Amino acid sequence: MLQKPVQKRKLAAGAALALALAAPLPAAADCFDDAAQYHTVNPWILRAIAALESGFNPEAKHRVNSDGTMDHGMTGINDVLLPELSRYGVTASDLRDPCKSVFLAGWHLRNRINTYGNTWAGMGTYHSKTPSKRDAYAAKLQRIIDYWIEVGIIPR
Repeated sequence: MLQKPVQKRKLAAGAALALALAAPLPAAADCFDDAAQYHTVNPWILRAIAALESGFNPEAKHRVNSDGTMDHGMTGINDVLLPELSRYGVTASDLRDPCKSVFLAGWHLRNRINTYGNTWAGMGTYHSKTPSKRDAYAAKLQRIIDYWIEVGIIPR
């Protein structure tokens, strides 16, 4: 039976993500679990954010946004957050530290959930508060999680 093109793309993207997750991560798995526990967020959502933002690359620096800001590190922390983060002693170089990046993602995600709710839309505000961008990001996170469940990376 031939698969539809959309299903093929979904499976190919999911396979790449599964391989990325199975490869040795620059941030030890316990960083995801520790950060999730500390910030009371889901560790699999943190992993999905790292997969989506950078493919788990701690040196990632990309997407010159329309406002001139950049996303940094494994979890795509935007430099617009640096003034606030500097009050806690966080520097730009900390954004490229794998474990610190995961903890910062947990902090940012927790703040977004506190403001917008523990929903896919709330999680989508990790990326943007603009409804269309928020919802597109949330859908990508959900597809990653759904795929990881489908292939058994996340236990049912």
